[in-house]
Amino acid sequence: MKHRVAGRRLDRTTEHRTAMFRNMVTSLLRHERIVTTTPKAKELKRIADKIITLGKTGTPHARRQAYRDVRDVEVLSKLFDVLGPLFKARPGGYTRIVKIGRRAGDNAETAMIELVERTQAAAEGEEPKAEKKAKAPKAEKAPKAEKAEKPAKKAKAPKAQVTDKAPKGAKSAQRGQ
Repeated sequence: MKHRVAGRRLDRTTEHRTAMFRNMVTSLLRHERIVTTTPKAKELKRIADKIITLGKTGTPHARRQAYRDVRDVEVLSKLFDVLGPLFKARPGGYTRIVKIGRRAGDNAETAMIELVERTQAAAEGEEPKAEKKAKAPKAEKAPKAEKAEKPAKKAKAPKAQVTDKAPKGAKSAQRGQ
């Protein structure tokens, strides 16, 4: 029976599963959006929310605890310096899962997991949906200049036939005799 046992095994050993989720949470914090299968995204959400809560705390003990799972120093400093203060007022629910569809290779259901408040949206040139609609329409393009006419193609001369060879049926006729 499975009483009080939480989490999915995902058909992996414990060591593989923990290493995979440590890598995934590091990638999520670095890129703020990753694409994976839906069951992995649901499990990653639990782990990522706990790590971000440690980032909100900001104590040296919380930094040591987060370092157990996030072994990249750059990502760890981003967690405590940028993401922690960003989510300070939010009482949980730091990530969202958006189902994308099915993967082409094995038909696995994929999902995108992303941080609710992203810091890289402005840096990547992305704009929130409300601002995209308010944009002014693009100016009309000027008509393209006409291209100069190309000279007509030369007609190819027919290939010269070699008369040294016997016709195709000649060899087979000689063998049959």
